[in-house]
Amino acid sequence: AVVSTQSTGGIEDCLHIEFEYNRSKYHLNDVIVGKIYFILVRIKIKHMELSIIKRETTGSGPNTYNENEQISRFEIMDGAPVRGESIPIRLFLSAYDLTPTMKDVNKKFSVRYYLNLVLVDEEDRRYFKQQEITLWRKSPTSLKPENRGVAALENMRT
Repeated sequence: AVVSTQSTGGIEDCLHIEFEYNRSKYHLNDVIVGKIYFILVRIKIKHMELSIIKRETTGSGPNTYNENEQISRFEIMDGAPVRGESIPIRLFLSAYDLTPTMKDVNKKFSVRYYLNLVLVDEEDRRYFKQQEITLWRKSPTSLKPENRGVAALENMRT
């Protein structure tokens, strides 16, 4: 059975959307597949964007430093949606230079990734929905155990 992740959001009595994608953990060469459903639309949306945000955190306590980097940004809809409309999402992660998610390494360092959905209305107001995703590095399963050391040495040379 495929387990999907769903995130709902909106503005009371004006906008209600559901952002559904296939899971919350992906390997670095995976594909994020999902849909955005418009349940209630009473504001005039101009366009919608989807981006990947990388957030690095270093330090601890009052000496904490956060840095955000926008890895990608796509306009996934142009024009006003109608109630009941769905927008398909397919985002290939292999196109980006990503690292695995790292949470609280020695309680001093973290790298986290977020899917950031932004809707812009006709008055250029921006509405955000952000969802954390976990990225992991897939082990080279195609290598035989006796050849893994040789492959690692060859990778170090390049």
